[in-house]
Amino acid sequence: MTIRSLLSSVSLALLVSSAAATAQAQIAIGHLQDLSGGTSDVGTPYGQGVADTFAWINKNGGVGGKQLNVDSNDYGYQVPRAIALYKKWSAPDGKVAAIMGWGTADTEALTVFLAQDKIPDMSGSYAAALTDPEGTSGKAKPAPYNFFYGPSYSDALRAELTWAAEDWKAKGKPGKPKFVHMGANHPYPNAPKAAGEALATELGFEVLPPLVFALSPGDYSAQCLSLKSSGANYAYLGNTAASNISVMKACKTAGVDVQFLSNVWGMDENAAKTAGDAADGVIFPLRTAVGWGGNAPGMKTVMEISKMSDPSGKVYRPVHYIAAVCSALYMKEALDWAAKNGGATGENVAKGFYQKKDWVPAGMDGVCNPSSWTEKDHRPTTKVDLYRAKVSGATDGDINDLMGKGTIKLEKVKTVELPRKPEWFGW
Repeated sequence: MTIRSLLSSVSLALLVSSAAATAQAQIAIGHLQDLSGGTSDVGTPYGQGVADTFAWINKNGGVGGKQLNVDSNDYGYQVPRAIALYKKWSAPDGKVAAIMGWGTADTEALTVFLAQDKIPDMSGSYAAALTDPEGTSGKAKPAPYNFFYGPSYSDALRAELTWAAEDWKAKGKPGKPKFVHMGANHPYPNAPKAAGEALATELGFEVLPPLVFALSPGDYSAQCLSLKSSGANYAYLGNTAASNISVMKACKTAGVDVQFLSNVWGMDENAAKTAGDAADGVIFPLRTAVGWGGNAPGMKTVMEISKMSDPSGKVYRPVHYIAAVCSALYMKEALDWAAKNGGATGENVAKGFYQKKDWVPAGMDGVCNPSSWTEKDHRPTTKVDLYRAKVSGATDGDINDLMGKGTIKLEKVKTVELPRKPEWFGW
């Protein structure tokens, strides 16, 4: 062997050794984002919140002295692409410690594999089917490695219906109020449908046949005319904001007199700006205790995290961004515990979620609502904060100005403390 070839062999060995050492000095995280698909209107700020939070964690020392190696991917809200990415992340030679996931259809499709491979997934889907780790409810497959932050879609709708029943009574209107579920025929908007209709019936509503509209923006005049002719008093919009805006505008034009109740992803500050006065009065759940710039000690942390992608500090961050920060910081603290207790393996990370009760991530006081996960129940909370979108003028200006002047407000209406009824578990 020549000196040159010997040196080349040594150099290659050093490169391989260095790469292996670098890999060992990092913790791999998979990150699913929808930046271009049917839910990208809310997926983009949420995905940015996750990315900024992990970048901020790395800037401040990482986890257990290791940097997080975050593989962020825009999967366009397509289940096959999510499954392909999962195969990569679950491969033995590159297995991730955890996943920050996104949609209901892909999260539910991966549930069994997550359990088999022992990879925790902190998703942006709050489907109640993901809250039963042991499958004891008989309503869904066991989901021991699925987590999320905030009330489930079903519990949020139950809270909205509880409010609606009180609202109807307070208005002194005669007869039974009419309720209708609206949304795409898709796992995400359908996730709370049965739970909502069951409670609506129990509360004395007349439940009308559902009205279907796609996840994408479009002309939904026909649905609004059907809504008007049905005489519905309360209508639940189960889609994300972009298509809900189309419905709200069309129904405003058609003169529909209905109280809209929105899915958590169906209303935010940007949606109110785009929909204008058509969004005025919409009731929706909020996962965080305050919005952007709110009076809370933890808002300082959120502002620091936001500067990872906006050094100027001038970008307005909607409620979904803040919820993403909370979600990622809960994951960070589970990773912290794992790193100190046997290493950041998926199994240890999942155990990390069970170590505290009613906890808020460090530095996030007054922003993230206290949450608990146990080995038998992955509902982080059954407390639901309901808000009303208020729009009191033209909304064609800058969102910072509109919020600052109060042209757009997110006004708290009620906190509903739901019981953990056994019959509500898992659906």
